[in-house]
Amino acid sequence: MIQVAVLGYGTVGSGVVEVIETNKADINKKAGEELNVKYILDLRDFPGDPYEKKVIHDYQRILDDPEVTVICETMGGLKPAYDFTKQALLAGKSVCTSNKELVASHGPELIQIAKEHCCNYLFEASVGGGIPIIRPLNYSLTAERIDGITGILNGTTNYILTKMDREGADFAEVLKEAQERGYAERNPEADVEGYDACRKIAILSSLMCGKNVRYEDIYTEGITKISSADFKYARQMNQSIKLLAMSRDTQEGFFAMVAPFMISREHPLYSVSDVFNAVYVHGNMLGDSMYYGRGAGKLPTASAVVSDVVDCARHQGKSIMCFWDEENVQVADIADAKRKFFVRVNAGQKEAAIDAFHALAEVNVGIEEEFAFMTQEMSEREFEEKIGKAGGCINRIRLMK
Repeated sequence: MIQVAVLGYGTVGSGVVEVIETNKADINKKAGEELNVKYILDLRDFPGDPYEKKVIHDYQRILDDPEVTVICETMGGLKPAYDFTKQALLAGKSVCTSNKELVASHGPELIQIAKEHCCNYLFEASVGGGIPIIRPLNYSLTAERIDGITGILNGTTNYILTKMDREGADFAEVLKEAQERGYAERNPEADVEGYDACRKIAILSSLMCGKNVRYEDIYTEGITKISSADFKYARQMNQSIKLLAMSRDTQEGFFAMVAPFMISREHPLYSVSDVFNAVYVHGNMLGDSMYYGRGAGKLPTASAVVSDVVDCARHQGKSIMCFWDEENVQVADIADAKRKFFVRVNAGQKEAAIDAFHALAEVNVGIEEEFAFMTQEMSEREFEEKIGKAGGCINRIRLMK
């Protein structure tokens, strides 16, 4: 019997217990052994909960119990999750986590500790909720040289942008509705400023490279400046606006960023709407493949955690391969990246914009006080120089190639 401890009995932690108990027969068959939740660690008590007798408050009991071989860390944040995870791995107990912040910050260190102690640190649920993407990168695509990943990795921002597109509403209005429906936190900064997506693309990029891509080195821009007017222009251009997290391994260097992009109807990511996520992967032999599903939520995320528990049960005493070394990747300055830009300026800047950009394509949706246009392809550095000469802009949005 595989004895499991769950750290944190919040949304995901309670979902882990629910998945194990609801699908017990199928899970045990696939694991090859019976799984049992022995402990649930939380600061709170849960009177009346079906599993209240499993709730404990002292982590040391879990560490000292030789029967517990797998721990599900669903606490979130760095403290005390980092200390608890490290102690567990040093004791030879495998850890399965949904904690993207911890994985992005300490992934290579914790993977190495797990290898040295013949256990595992698995994190399928840290990116894309219930979408299988970590395993495909580690196993299914091992014959490929992955040179590009683009993802819609945050359900909150995708929901907001989808509503703005469909209803012509402004950001603040839709954010308030998302908070009322439970799709956005009371403090939505991590989502709307792109920090959540940044940590997720850092994890995927690290697996793509086999080395460490620091999330602190990734250029990150959120969606707070996107307005209903931007969507009017996007529709005129047969485009939509998505918050994309992407990384590219090119001859010019390794580029990674998170930012809003205009994306054409022909691109597969165009149709990813509401709270759904998708990861678009390019390999040098396979070409393009896409992984799509619910990127967050109690049961989708919990399902991914439990899939890792099953993997641990199948590989007791063995380390599952994961290529993510501690050596840091040098992330190139995005100023050198080339792309087209959609730009809005005040009507009085029209001549200055034409003089600065020369070849441009006007986009007109009848907003008389503005002049909007699409640039030719140019580097980010060149764009900044030109828009400075034109006197700045109301907004600019990059175009997906």
